Amino acid sequence: MAFPEEASQKLEGKYKAMVVCWLLGNGCLFSWNSMLTIEDYYGYLFPNYHPSRVLTLVYQPFALGTLAILTYNEAKLNTRRRNLFGYTLFFISSLAVLVLDLATSGKGGIGTFIGICVISGVFGVADAHVQGGMVGDLSYMKTEFIQSFVAGLAASGVLTSALRLITKAAFENSQDGLRKGAILFFAISAFFELLCVLLYAFIFPKLPIVKYYRSKAASEGSKTVAADLAAGGIKTSVQDDEEGSKHYNRLSNKKLLAENIDYAIDMFLIYVLTLSIFPGFLSEDTGKHSLGTWYALVLIAMFNVWDIIGRYIPLVKSLKLESRKGLTTVIISRFLLIPAFYFTAKYGDQGWMILITSFLGLTNGYLTVCVLTSAPKGYKGPEQNALGNLLVLFLLGGIFAGVTLDWLWLIGKGW
Repeated sequence: MAFPEEASQKLEGKYKAMVVCWLLGNGCLFSWNSMLTIEDYYGYLFPNYHPSRVLTLVYQPFALGTLAILTYNEAKLNTRRRNLFGYTLFFISSLAVLVLDLATSGKGGIGTFIGICVISGVFGVADAHVQGGMVGDLSYMKTEFIQSFVAGLAASGVLTSALRLITKAAFENSQDGLRKGAILFFAISAFFELLCVLLYAFIFPKLPIVKYYRSKAASEGSKTVAADLAAGGIKTSVQDDEEGSKHYNRLSNKKLLAENIDYAIDMFLIYVLTLSIFPGFLSEDTGKHSLGTWYALVLIAMFNVWDIIGRYIPLVKSLKLESRKGLTTVIISRFLLIPAFYFTAKYGDQGWMILITSFLGLTNGYLTVCVLTSAPKGYKGPEQNALGNLLVLFLLGGIFAGVTLDWLWLIGKGW
């Protein structure tokens, strides 16, 4: 097997790869965040269906179920086909939201809502392919690549929030303004997903540093990288794969999980808390304030901005929390935010709510990067890939539990 020379090529293309990882992370959640961020439009179209909560609840079982199957079969999957399928599905689904709105002329009703729910489920399937596939793939490369990818995930929230505030301001006084903003939103979303398909297919596999790490993973027995290596111009043979497997016998998923159960539970707990508050509680349960219809949009934007800031803090080595016990302690202590949100919604003003929403975002982003970059250390390529998939599975499990628990805020409110 042609193996790139470490000395000359190991770091070549590092910053290009980080930019591409950031864009691919962005594309992983851009469509879904677009759907979440236009909740004021869906709230107007479907006032009786709690769209911000229902759409998230539909999305999650598809994401979690698909990822569970993919994670179980991770060692045998063609990573290139998996990721390209996911990004293509995002592109088609984003177009479908646009077509559905145009076909129904922006009218509500149960039929349209069911259509939106079906597309939300498809987004979940796409997310499981891409998020698990990409985190697994990047886990055996440089930690900066994972950091860039998960920062991109958060950036999708910031970009969609910023776009939503701009389109709301631009179209607020025009007739049918909410709908015009939403249509523009999904047109941009579909274009961006197409860009991600092209980036992953033609740019990412040809970067020297990416070829180096994939070749290294193949030499350690990984069978998931062959198609990506071929796209980068490196051929592997069955003999190479067998030799790599002989030299290195990887741990089973069960053993990997047993060794990293604290990290897995950490991921679960981070997202249980975050999704039990964001976006449902922030969209529907924070009361009426002077910001009016802008209030929920401002809260969601503040969460997203601080979430991405939190994801960059671990780049400063002295600020990165790597102690396993320390991480678990901080993650459990975050649950104090639940009473904080409850009492702030009941008695506090909008300034306090913006402050604790920002803190929720900051800790969510910071702790996610700390766990995802610390866990794969010390393992070989195939194990790091598997561990990346397992951690994303627990992350999505936490999101699913969180959006389910989010309904508890509605107790005593007549629904």
